[in-house]
Amino acid sequence: MVPFQSVCNYPWPGPGRYGLPPAIGFVGHDYTKHTNPAYTFGKKHSSALYEVNCSPGPRYHVDPKITRFGRNGTPAFSILGRVKTSDVSRKPGTPGPGTYNPETAPHLNEHRSPAYSIGSRTRHRKVDVVPAPNSYTLPSLMGPKVPNKPSSASFSVTGRTKRDDLSKTPGPGRYNRTDPNIYKRKLPAYSMLGRYDLPTYYTQKPGPGAHSPEKVTIHKPRVPAFSMGLRHSEFVTPFIIDISD
Repeated sequence: MVPFQSVCNYPWPGPGRYGLPPAIGFVGHDYTKHTNPAYTFGKKHSSALYEVNCSPGPRYHVDPKITRFGRNGTPAFSILGRVKTSDVSRKPGTPGPGTYNPETAPHLNEHRSPAYSIGSRTRHRKVDVVPAPNSYTLPSLMGPKVPNKPSSASFSVTGRTKRDDLSKTPGPGRYNRTDPNIYKRKLPAYSMLGRYDLPTYYTQKPGPGAHSPEKVTIHKPRVPAFSMGLRHSEFVTPFIIDISD
């Protein structure tokens, strides 16, 4: 059995959402119908296209000294200022023969221990993520944190903490007792109200004109009546009547 659903829950569009392709023109024409040849009205081309030369002409400047074999001519030199000589005491230039000390260099065929130099930090490594040697500390020899020695139980004295339920778990008193009338046979229930006053001569009673029997139409035949409701959401769970195994 197909479950009943409201028409508003169907996701597909209605009849007014579709449009037939046009049968007039060439663009977007209905492919199920015959299409006649289509012509366009253009502009007459000028005959100057066959007479005017579109090339740029002799507007490129080629040096006459440049040939297909290279540059032709005598060598040319330019006159510049004297180059400033470097100060050897302040900024050495090309090292001379006395700059080197080959006697202090060790022999290449001899074994030697590694040598290290302590210099300043370069500008390329201003911030280094590697920790320094003083960042490491040895474990303490007192207390329970010695990794290779047994230790006795240790206790700490702290202040009174706030009584806050960290687990957020409800206790036994948070659950209500289930009414026995839900899972057992329901017993008769009685209510205790106040005493009603007996009607007297001065009690207000409806007169003959208070009733309108001509407005009662429940026993007469009538046409169906419809009401306009709201559109239901597409994500509402449909009402399922039968469940297939």
